[in-house]
Amino acid sequence: MRISFRAVGRVQGIGYRWFVKETAAVHCLSGWVRNVSDGSVEGEAQGPVPELDDFLKTLKTGHICAGVEKMETQELMDSGAVEKDFYIKASI
Repeated sequence: MRISFRAVGRVQGIGYRWFVKETAAVHCLSGWVRNVSDGSVEGEAQGPVPELDDFLKTLKTGHICAGVEKMETQELMDSGAVEKDFYIKASI
């Protein structure tokens, strides 16, 4: 399964993207994450549903300096392509 996610709140300037990348590695997920000019952090993640659920739960509460006020998620169409890594993209 592949999802998109967007974390809104205090998530920039505190190492949150690196936290997302490390959390994805723990859960063996692939995808990407980046900062958005509106102050949010967005990304996509791909993997088994139980791992994605745990990943999202950790993103909401696991970073000591973050203040995630809202986490938006959406299931994406599966293109059949399988990424191997989780990486940080350039900010938009």
